[in-house]
Amino acid sequence: MSDATARASDRRPAERLAAILAHFERALFLRCEPRLLQPAGVFLDRSGEDFRGHLYLTTDASGAELCLRPEYTIPVCLDYLRSAAGESASFAYGGSIFRAPLHGDQGAGEFLQAGIESFGRTDREAADAEILGAALDAAAAAGASDLSVRMGDAGLVGAFLDGLALPSVWRRRIEAGHARGQSVADIFAPPRRNGSEQSGVLAALTKVDPADARRLVEDLLSIAGITAVGGRSPAEIAERFLDQATLAEGAGVSVEKRALAEAFFAIEGAPDIASAALRTLADDARLDLSAALDSFDTRAGFIAARGLNLDEMTFSASFARQLDYYSGFVFEAGHDASSEPVVGGGRYDRLLKTLGANADIPAVGAAIWIDRIASAARAGGAA
Repeated sequence: MSDATARASDRRPAERLAAILAHFERALFLRCEPRLLQPAGVFLDRSGEDFRGHLYLTTDASGAELCLRPEYTIPVCLDYLRSAAGESASFAYGGSIFRAPLHGDQGAGEFLQAGIESFGRTDREAADAEILGAALDAAAAAGASDLSVRMGDAGLVGAFLDGLALPSVWRRRIEAGHARGQSVADIFAPPRRNGSEQSGVLAALTKVDPADARRLVEDLLSIAGITAVGGRSPAEIAERFLDQATLAEGAGVSVEKRALAEAFFAIEGAPDIASAALRTLADDARLDLSAALDSFDTRAGFIAARGLNLDEMTFSASFARQLDYYSGFVFEAGHDASSEPVVGGGRYDRLLKTLGANADIPAVGAAIWIDRIASAARAGGAA
């Protein structure tokens, strides 16, 4: 390890945070610091009740459930909606976030994080490149240089699935599996069945017209005197049965479509190589991915124009970040593919509408985990 690398790895977290925020200020990102106490529901609504175990919770005098800030993106979005909704604006932040270790896990519950968010820009590809470049430059200023960048594109995945014209239940299953990082084989694996009787019912439902199957389930529930289960109406229960039947029998996904999905999600390499492979696949399968791939290539051009080496970056069609609000370009950067990312982010154009905006607002951002920079700096020096 060189003396310079040793000095970089020994810097205090507060010094790293200060270096990052100073870099963002020079890049003309306005400092934003959301409140430490946030409404808990806004995070639980998006991450599910399982996320409750990660939150430090309290209630106010009115009984409203609050939590210590578990991340920055949503709080910055809420502040933006209160102050400058619809306008083009760019913000930087930095400070503590709080996530409780799950039962049995070790580790602190407080972490230092910094980052940037950009709202309202319609030149999406240029904004994506700016956020990626600014985040990597800031991480380097704090001691984490030569990071390996891995990227994906949720918008491209969506365009591909549009072209496959799958039943909605399969579309949801593939999107959810992709977001969780599941393999194609696991996504298409039949769900577990609860007994031969249920298996027989599900198999029978796939052999009749969907409308007739739906009426049959509703009639059976009515005969049994069942009006609701777990808050679901008979119509919703019937729809759930049909979804299970479709998944169990693989209905709606031909061998050809499954093979095409396997080929698509296997594409990986430098962005220009991946783009060529994707265009070949689309042409061979007669899928119209031209708009999504034109956007892909335009973004790559803006990234290269910032002086970043695309040949040292990896695009993977199967890559995703495990947050369901991403709608386009996503990326992570770390010392290597197996290490925890130091930088991560992406585009989330649909999130702000779910938080109260009147319409979707273009948005892209990135976060830097300060506590991971020292290990990345040491690993870089040892390489």
